[in-house]
Amino acid sequence: MSVELALCLITLFTLAAIGTPIAYSILIGALVYLFAAGQDIALAGEQILQGLFQSFVLLAVPLFIVAANIMNAGSISERLLQFCIAAVGRFRGGLGHVNVVASLIFSGMSGSAVADAAGIGKIIIQMMTKDGRYSPGYAAAITAASATIGPIIPPSIPMVLYALVSNSSIGYLFLGGILPGLVMGVVLMAMNAYLATKRGFALEDPVPLSALPRKTADAFPALLMPAILLYGIYGGVTTPTEAAAVAAAYALLLAGLFYRALSFRAIYTILVESARSSAAVGLVIGGALILNYIVASENIPGMMAEALVGLDVHPLVFLLGVNLLILLLGCVLDATTIILVIIPLFLPTCRDLGIDLVHFGVVAVVNCMIGLITPPYGILLFVINAVTNIPLRDIISEIWAFLGVLVLALLLLILVPDIVLFLPRLMGYEG
Repeated sequence: MSVELALCLITLFTLAAIGTPIAYSILIGALVYLFAAGQDIALAGEQILQGLFQSFVLLAVPLFIVAANIMNAGSISERLLQFCIAAVGRFRGGLGHVNVVASLIFSGMSGSAVADAAGIGKIIIQMMTKDGRYSPGYAAAITAASATIGPIIPPSIPMVLYALVSNSSIGYLFLGGILPGLVMGVVLMAMNAYLATKRGFALEDPVPLSALPRKTADAFPALLMPAILLYGIYGGVTTPTEAAAVAAAYALLLAGLFYRALSFRAIYTILVESARSSAAVGLVIGGALILNYIVASENIPGMMAEALVGLDVHPLVFLLGVNLLILLLGCVLDATTIILVIIPLFLPTCRDLGIDLVHFGVVAVVNCMIGLITPPYGILLFVINAVTNIPLRDIISEIWAFLGVLVLALLLLILVPDIVLFLPRLMGYEG
């Protein structure tokens, strides 16, 4: 490791450790490298502009953020919740099941775990804690755990970012996330059912089956969103970026005209909040583009590949080792940083070892999402704490059971690649 790179990393991790936003930490660390190496600082701007101009797919990120914010601001979230309550609320631990199923459905619209937790999650936590039916910590923990499904089932902002760094097909990545997302939902519902029985949670008053058709019809236009997205991408009608624009437009028409739940003031607020969220992601992307230039300049991927090939590592051992590292990094780094900065280091070795990049990408994104609920950093824990004022210690004390089953689901996805690759291969993927 060169002195310049060492200075860059020391600066980056020192700033991050004292609480500097990760985007600023990356940017300052990269600038320190360029200054120490005697390179033109203008290289930073050049790398950012080149990366952005060559990545049309990045436009999908702000568009999916807009779609998610519209879903939360309109009455769409509440309608979906009422449908879920009618469908699965009658079972033991019913509202916990509703929480997971709502996340499965909402994930097909937002592509963002934070949007899921802050929007539909906040509503259902209030429902679960009403009259003391569930403890606040339990309600918050299952909400955080189920929100991790958001970026796995398409659309997915993290998968768009992975496609950016790996040149993988977004369409096949989206398809590859569907079954893993369902697996995560099943294991969370199984754990909820076990804990509900063990702790004797009260049964909810069942919604009459006769009311289910009406509630389904009420939520049906919202339920069409994932189908429209998938048909647009896989039917060859739209590119993934254009599909994101369709998602935002459909959400706006649905909330504004069909459900009549948006005012012009609300639309203005949505656009402002979406711009802020997009800018925050954009800063990290900009820093990562410069950092990736530095990594390439130092030939780190080549050195890693040589070291690993020399060790004659089995692909499965490599996959398990990388995922263990990502799991540990997820405790202290956010998902965007891991995907844009850390994961590209392993891609050349994946290619050399014959590891499928769609399988690797989906598994890595699942891993990063688990990091969102892993103490001490766990951004979703902080988001739910901020929107509900439930003490962080109560959320953390309840999160471990759900964290455990999600790690088991991750291990299953690593060991059985066909779970990820079944649908992509069905649609013509040759990996």
